[in-house]
Amino acid sequence: MMKTETGVQHTDNGWHTLPPDDVIARLAGDERFGLTSAEAEQRLKQYGPNVLTARPGKSPLVRFLLQFHNPLLYILLVASVITFVLKDPVDAAIIFGAVLVNVILGYIQESRAEKAIEALARTMTMDATVVRDGKTIRIPAALLVPGDLVMLQSGDKVPADMRLIRTRDLQIAEAALTGESAPVEKQAHATLDLDTTLADRVTMAYASTLVTYGQGAGIVVATGDHTEVGRISQLIATAHDLQTPLTRKIAHFSRLLLYVILGLAAVTFLIGSFRNEPFLDTLMAAIALAVSAIPEGLPAAVTVTLAIGVTRMARRRAIIRKLPAVETLGSTTVICSDKTGTLTQNQMTVQRIVAGGKQYETTGTGYQPEGEIRHNGDPVDLNAHSALAECLRAGLLCNDSELVEKEGRWDVRGDPTEGALIAAAHKANLHRNHRLPPRIDAIPFESQHQYMATLHDAGPDQERIVYMKGSVEAILARCDTMLDAAGHTAPCDTDAVHRAADELAAEGLRVLAFARGCMPPQTSSLNHDDVAGGLTFLGLQGMVDPPRPEAITAVRACQQAGIRVKMITGDHALTASAIAEQIGLDGGRKLSVLTGREIEQLSDDAFVDAAERTTVFARVTPEQKLRLVEALQSRGHVVAMTGDGVNDAPALKQADIGVAMGLAGTDVAREAADMVLTDDNFATIEAAVEEGRGVFDNLTKIIAWTLPTNVGEGLVILTAILIGSALPVLPVQILWVNMATVAALGMVLAAEGKEPGIMKRPPRKPDAPILDTTLIWRTLAVGVLIMIGAFTLFEWELQAGASLAEARTVAVNVIVMIEVFYLLNCRSLTYSMFQIGAFSNRWLFVGIGAMILLQLGFTYLPWMNQILNSAPISLEAWGRILTIALIGYVLIELEKWLRRQYAGERHALRI
Repeated sequence: MMKTETGVQHTDNGWHTLPPDDVIARLAGDERFGLTSAEAEQRLKQYGPNVLTARPGKSPLVRFLLQFHNPLLYILLVASVITFVLKDPVDAAIIFGAVLVNVILGYIQESRAEKAIEALARTMTMDATVVRDGKTIRIPAALLVPGDLVMLQSGDKVPADMRLIRTRDLQIAEAALTGESAPVEKQAHATLDLDTTLADRVTMAYASTLVTYGQGAGIVVATGDHTEVGRISQLIATAHDLQTPLTRKIAHFSRLLLYVILGLAAVTFLIGSFRNEPFLDTLMAAIALAVSAIPEGLPAAVTVTLAIGVTRMARRRAIIRKLPAVETLGSTTVICSDKTGTLTQNQMTVQRIVAGGKQYETTGTGYQPEGEIRHNGDPVDLNAHSALAECLRAGLLCNDSELVEKEGRWDVRGDPTEGALIAAAHKANLHRNHRLPPRIDAIPFESQHQYMATLHDAGPDQERIVYMKGSVEAILARCDTMLDAAGHTAPCDTDAVHRAADELAAEGLRVLAFARGCMPPQTSSLNHDDVAGGLTFLGLQGMVDPPRPEAITAVRACQQAGIRVKMITGDHALTASAIAEQIGLDGGRKLSVLTGREIEQLSDDAFVDAAERTTVFARVTPEQKLRLVEALQSRGHVVAMTGDGVNDAPALKQADIGVAMGLAGTDVAREAADMVLTDDNFATIEAAVEEGRGVFDNLTKIIAWTLPTNVGEGLVILTAILIGSALPVLPVQILWVNMATVAALGMVLAAEGKEPGIMKRPPRKPDAPILDTTLIWRTLAVGVLIMIGAFTLFEWELQAGASLAEARTVAVNVIVMIEVFYLLNCRSLTYSMFQIGAFSNRWLFVGIGAMILLQLGFTYLPWMNQILNSAPISLEAWGRILTIALIGYVLIELEKWLRRQYAGERHALRI
């Protein structure tokens, strides 16, 4: 026996091009007796089990420690250590507590460990029918080795990649791997080129695909990680977890803030040293400035805002698996959508019928037997359309499948094409209102004959009826006559039939032809000679995996929102372009289509340009899907990728946001995605984008509200150092203000509703800063107001004879009250809160009430006075505090009003 060649266990070694005998020889197999048990055991040791290698993720401890990996937290940790060593352990504990709160929140909200590899492994835990030692046995698929002889039949999941050596009417559904919506007819003895795409390799059967019809046998050529599905596993593992637009912007903002804080702290320390201030006082002032400038509560506020977005999306049937994905949806510029099962229903549907020289349309979609058949827009009566009735009857009876209802959802048990024929007949109530003759015999479909025929008993002493379906060429070659509009036989007009078939094919429909014949009354069997000629042509049925009606509306809404939608599919270019036109992906422009084979010929730079301008990508491989996402990202796009198959998983993981289908999607796709649609409805993506935009608006409001506090506190400390005054607020009091205001007030902005026209504006530019020029100016203005208010009242209280603790308490309260009134400004960054609804956010008043109670406790509770170095203040002091806060509110509203007036004038001038 020949030794098995080394290094051959990979599907890309051209197995699909080799004749079966060559494959058997190279793998030292046997087409009759299979491998011996001893040889199989030896190969199992050599190649390992037929399972995917699980890759370890980060341990819980590592994920927890990584939460500390933040420049701003580093500053707080250093400040905590210095404060502990040189000053007060209580203050140090409070600073460290602020760090710990953010770390714990980040750890809790971090996305679950990636499980895509495990899901892929689960797709291969099955049994296989294998021939060993000349005996057909069932073994765990994990024990398969290269060279094994595996038997396949309808209903089997292919357990490994194999080169087929025998087929009988074998059809395999490969949608999960290639995106091809219809089952592929396999042919063991076909001749293929080396560059034949995966979807066209009819001589191969691939692991994780499903046998829908017929039987076959194949030699295993690849197992485990070496299979096509294993290669996808590698792609998932190598795809990078990209930062979202939000995390990129916050990371950039954090780095910028880090440099500013360190610079200001250094300046503060140098000024104090130049003034010969005590070293400890100078160091604590520098620490106070650093602590004041850090928005400690911002990470928590961002997390809560995203979590609220998750809840809102869940109510709209979109489950978020990875928290930052909420915001990413709002900045999406391109959606790369898988066709099968996402834009379409993944259920073949008859849409056109040609019979008796007339063309009919069907309503309803999918396998659900609801709808009707129409001619020129009017429902038809089968009694008046005899040719149509016979064409439908042929599709119903020349059929080996059945429709089944599971949990309110109709599906096909058998071939999807036959399921579509049954559904079409049911729409005409053919199964209820007409007697159906029982079947006696059948000729199953074979690829070399391109037809199927069935023999039926029409009743005692009556001729037996033969119904046939198949390719247009195969059926017409056996027909002498055809049914006319009245149901009478007439000479067969072959040219007219071909013209009608071409018209249907041009619409992207898969066309089947139907015929009828007669046999003597006592005939009990049917063979190919019986249907070689003399048949009557009945008509054509054109079917397609139709677009979801709601997907058409959703695509239009996305386009209005400035989001480009691109279709990626494993289907043929003609079918894909027809569906794309029906959905409206062209947007009124000429539709551009690029095939996988054309993509292979393009350089990286040329492909980037092609990816930008092309709308439909047909017959693409998993690597090409991944390459497409990367190409669009290289142009600065924020890419959302939708899909439901194994082949979509690498691109789902690489995309800025991966969107998987919850019902029809594979475990692999769901685990690789950031978001899962529980209703498999493309329209849900539109709703999720809307929610994402609302979330980013609220995040912007929170950041715009939070930063002035830090700016103001920093200016207060810096001013005190410059003029040589005592610090108006202490580091521990700054921490109190930052954490308490964000906890009580910042979170309420997360509950703000979406502003009008949110889906009419274009996507945010990926490189646009979080805060634009207007908000930066506003942040500085409010910061200066806080500095003036806090320092003025601090000095006022000292001049009036108040203690240092009392003066600092007044300074802290004026900072908080300005923040309370500024919160009302930030409910809308453009409009007054009275224009968006003063009471539309009930949590606003709950938060303000909670903040007032906290400040009363800060001011008047003895134990808080002791911990936070505060003291009770007078009623007159509160009057001065509220006056300054109200002035700040009026000034910001005046600024917003002036900007609205200016924007209105500019718009009027443009008109």
